[in-house]
Amino acid sequence: MSKQDNLLIIGAGLCGSLLALRMAQRGYSVQLIEKRPDLRAVTQDAGRSINLALSNRGLKGLRLAGVEEEAKKLCIPMLGRMIHDKTGATFLSKYSGRNNEYINSISRPGLNMLLLNAAEAMPNVELLFNKGCESIDLENNTAHFKDYETGEMVTYNDAIIFGTDGAGSVVRRSMFNHRKFLFSFSQEWLTHGYKEITIPAAEGGGYRTDSGALHIWPRGEDMLIALPNLDGSFTVTLFLPYSDSDFCFDNLTTPEMVLTYFNQEFPDAVALMPNLVTEFFENPTGPLGTIRCSPWNCYGNTLLMGDAAHAIVPFYGQGMNASFEDVVVFDEVLEDHQGDWKATFNAYEKARKKDTDAIATLAIDNFHEMKEHTASPLFQQKRKLETAFEAEFPLEYYSKYSLVTFNENISYYEALRKGRAQDKAILNLIADGQLPDTLSLKEKLDLVQKETASILHDDEVIGNL
Repeated sequence: MSKQDNLLIIGAGLCGSLLALRMAQRGYSVQLIEKRPDLRAVTQDAGRSINLALSNRGLKGLRLAGVEEEAKKLCIPMLGRMIHDKTGATFLSKYSGRNNEYINSISRPGLNMLLLNAAEAMPNVELLFNKGCESIDLENNTAHFKDYETGEMVTYNDAIIFGTDGAGSVVRRSMFNHRKFLFSFSQEWLTHGYKEITIPAAEGGGYRTDSGALHIWPRGEDMLIALPNLDGSFTVTLFLPYSDSDFCFDNLTTPEMVLTYFNQEFPDAVALMPNLVTEFFENPTGPLGTIRCSPWNCYGNTLLMGDAAHAIVPFYGQGMNASFEDVVVFDEVLEDHQGDWKATFNAYEKARKKDTDAIATLAIDNFHEMKEHTASPLFQQKRKLETAFEAEFPLEYYSKYSLVTFNENISYYEALRKGRAQDKAILNLIADGQLPDTLSLKEKLDLVQKETASILHDDEVIGNL
């Protein structure tokens, strides 16, 4: 491994841009190649997720590269979930009982531009756009691209290749099609898709509803969510089955059907979306899936990172954060292993794979929690108790959500293991009537911790997770 090695990073999205910046800071020569035009010079496509939830793990990655404070200028803090019922009544379910814990709505293109600008400012980074990767010759360490401006084929040789080209990764496909090593791949789709709509800024500026929360309209099988943008608008996302439902993407085919559905399920949201029908039919319907694969590296010259290695559904708000954490973990492995690239890639995958599998599982769990359970009295009772624990005993209790979202020094795997046990403990104790109001909050916490420890012990004995 030498600082003279040229790094070829394929995909200039969030993960690729952060990786390019950090590797350049370490002294490597970096070429960052993207198939799309430079998003700093074009308009973001309508209907593609334009804001994301940035939390501690992602902030840690930005901090590593020295751009955290600039990124925070793009953030809107969201303190909790604002739950909307069918009558229009709302209540705020805070993400944490600790005052300093919240997630941030941030513009995807805005953050991507910030990272591209920071990378481009490095003298050892070259940015190349409108060049789509067609294939990778893994054995010969060669990447083939089509230049979309000239139509010509371009070949890059003798570089260490990083595939950060997203869920539809061409680099991963080249590994899958390569027959000289065993490559495992799975892609699991939800029966739901998503479509984005906009709550525009209020006349004269400002927000039409509370900007300090992530809004959720949970309806069992369906769900609407909304995240605030800096310009006063909200990006609204509808999650709906494709088929086999009274209302689904297959049968919402006319303006009348769309309005009937929204007025029945989300009447208070309809009043906020004057362009609902137009945007519903103009914006695309996107799929939701989980991708797992292994190995992530090949021949010691090619490595998958970010969504190319482990795409997840968006319901824990951790896709971007997990990709940024990839860069942090890789940076740590580089620091600890001053050997060849193959040894480094193997050590990185060994350190990271279990955690990315865990957050994929957690994201699917949270899909069901958000659309079905957030409005249930039992779930609300559990969350009320957890936020009370966190407020009164901030060093002794972290909910599963806090373990995942606000504890960047705890692995996703450990957050899954402990968080599930805590959830089970609280629900069991509530169901058994063992947490009556006559107990003090400390007595309730002691019972929950004792039951959690028992569940963790049982899980270890029987080999759960």
